[in-house]
Amino acid sequence: MILSRKALLTIVAIAVIAVTVFLIRHFHWDDRLYYLYSTRNHAEAWQDKSVWLDNYEAVIQARPVSGVSDNLSGLTFDSERQQLWAVINGPNELIGLSLEGEVLSRHPLHGFDDVEGVVHLGDGQLAVVEERRQTLVVMPVPESSGVLERKDFAQLRVELYPEDNNEYEGLAYDPANDRLYIAKERDPMRLYQINDFTNDLSQRLPHDLQNVTRPLGRNLFLNDFSGLAFAEATDHLLVLSDESKLLIELGTTGQVISYMSLSGGFSALESGIPQAEGVTLDDQGKLYIVSEPNLFYRFEKPAATPPQP
Repeated sequence: MILSRKALLTIVAIAVIAVTVFLIRHFHWDDRLYYLYSTRNHAEAWQDKSVWLDNYEAVIQARPVSGVSDNLSGLTFDSERQQLWAVINGPNELIGLSLEGEVLSRHPLHGFDDVEGVVHLGDGQLAVVEERRQTLVVMPVPESSGVLERKDFAQLRVELYPEDNNEYEGLAYDPANDRLYIAKERDPMRLYQINDFTNDLSQRLPHDLQNVTRPLGRNLFLNDFSGLAFAEATDHLLVLSDESKLLIELGTTGQVISYMSLSGGFSALESGIPQAEGVTLDDQGKLYIVSEPNLFYRFEKPAATPPQP
């Protein structure tokens, strides 16, 4: 049977539409257009009082972390030691990193399961989250390399979704308000907070976990949450999405302040970040991201050019 010209044109049109939709979703053009529209009118008002992710450029890209072959996950900045901490979730391990991504120490996590996030709490303490167990474990910052035993540390089980492996992926901590933020990866995506987190860990209960997705995350247009960071200088939350290839800055009322694309060609990236799993800021405003399998990135704002006389 010979198709009519009209039928052929219809088939071609459907094919073009299908390819266009695929390309839009594959390259996340719809996400970027949404955030471009959300932030375009307030750049002047926010640039000097926010993180303003638009201005960051990659200065270290895709640097393999020595001795780590796979499963590099959460990341946090330790202001007391001026270094980073990251976790590996198979085998479970805590590793100390320099600000250049060099390994400083290694700490196998004995008895832990599927560790996905880590955050520095100050006062010589770290917290990690176990995805499958839906448990937070608080431990002292280790002084030297060696095995860390889960049974030796305070634990808080926050099981809201039994037998779900799309659970807690990211942690962030607001030291001024002693507030811990937790991101649930997907199905459904959720943002939680625990107030007075370190005040008395022995008294913390699962119902202390508050769902703040609606007030904080109502303007997010993302496919997943893969990491969190808290910007102390601005009280803003950074939300990382591996699947959407985006990092979003949220204001205190949930307003989208700025964003960064993690695709190649943006933020001076030579190629896209393959699977961003952890993000943090240091006290100088430098931004760090780790990606599976074992890649380290650092972003900085270019130095301002002095005015010409």
